[in-house]
Amino acid sequence: MINRYTQFPLLGHNTFGMDVQAAQFIEFDCEGDVMEIVREGIDAHHIVIGGGSNLLFLNDYSGTVLHSRIMDITVVEEDNDSLLLRVGSGVTWDDLVAYSVEKGWQGLENLSAIPGEVGASAVQNVGAYGVEAGDLIERVEAVSVIDASKRCFSKQQCRYSYRSSIFKQEEKGKNIITYVTFRLNKTNKFVLTYGNLKDVAMGMGELSAGNIRAAVMQIRASKLPDTKEFGSAGSFFMNPVVSREKADALGQLFPEMPQYETANGVKLSAAWLIDRCGWKERRVGNVGVYKHQPLVLVNYGGATGSEVYDFSTMVCQSVKDKFGVELVREVIVVE
Repeated sequence: MINRYTQFPLLGHNTFGMDVQAAQFIEFDCEGDVMEIVREGIDAHHIVIGGGSNLLFLNDYSGTVLHSRIMDITVVEEDNDSLLLRVGSGVTWDDLVAYSVEKGWQGLENLSAIPGEVGASAVQNVGAYGVEAGDLIERVEAVSVIDASKRCFSKQQCRYSYRSSIFKQEEKGKNIITYVTFRLNKTNKFVLTYGNLKDVAMGMGELSAGNIRAAVMQIRASKLPDTKEFGSAGSFFMNPVVSREKADALGQLFPEMPQYETANGVKLSAAWLIDRCGWKERRVGNVGVYKHQPLVLVNYGGATGSEVYDFSTMVCQSVKDKFGVELVREVIVVE
C-alpha cells in the first residue's frame, strides 16, 4: 500500500528534533509500490529517509520525502557456519540487531543501539566498536528512480569505506533501497578489539553476542545523549584521514595526538581535535557540544537547523585554524 500525505510534519522523523515539514511524504510497503511510485513520476527534488538519525533539516522541505515500510526478515541461505538474512529497508536497525542476537546469530552485536533503519545503514555504512555494516552486507536491492527497474548491488559493487558507499557517490539519489542482505555467523567470531568493550562484556559473564550487545549499549549510554531528552544525530563529524606526512608533522607538534593507520592514510580523532580546541560543553544559544562526547552536537530545545549548522561551522573553523585539518560533517544537511 502507498500512503501519501501533504505538508507532513517531520518532527518524529528526525532525531535532531527539527520542527519542519515536507511538502509531500510518501510511505511504501513493498517493492511493487516503489516501482509504481517511480512510474507515476517521482519528484526530482526528493530524499529517502529512515529514522532521520543522520539528517539536519535547515528548513521545511519543499520536495518529496519517501519512507520505507518494508518490514520482512527472511533467511534465504544457510549452512553450518553462516546464513544470509534478507531484511526489508524499513526495519528499525536496533530491532534487527536484537532479533539476530535472540536467534543466536553473530555479527551485528557491536552495532547495537544505533538509531535509524536498515535501508539507511546500507547507504551510510554505519559503524561502531570495530565493526561496520559493510563488513556484513552481502548485497543490496533497490529500485532505480530513473526507470523503475530492479537493481541488485553486490558487496563489491557497494564499495564500502569509512562512512561511505557507492550510494553516497556515483549512485547518490538514483535508487530507492528495498532490501539488504547480511551474512551473519553461527560460530563465535566476535570483534573485541575496540577500547574497553571486551572488559565490559566479560564483566557481564561469558563472551556471547548478548553480553557484547549489553556492553555496547551500556558504553553508548554513557557517552551519547538520549534523543528523547536532547535532539542529536550522534556523531556529527567524521574522523579526518590525512597523509602520512601531515600526520608526522602534527605528531611533532602534538605528540599526544591519537593516530590510527588505515589503508587510505592516517585517521585522526575528531573528538580529540574538537576537545583540544576548547569546545567541551560549550553552548551557543540552544546548541552545544555534548558533555560526554565532543563529536556530538545537541539541540537543547528550540534550535533551528541553521543554528546547528552555524555552530558546526565554528567548530570546523577552529579545528582548521589550530591543526590545519578539515573536518567533514557526517550528518547530511537537507535544505
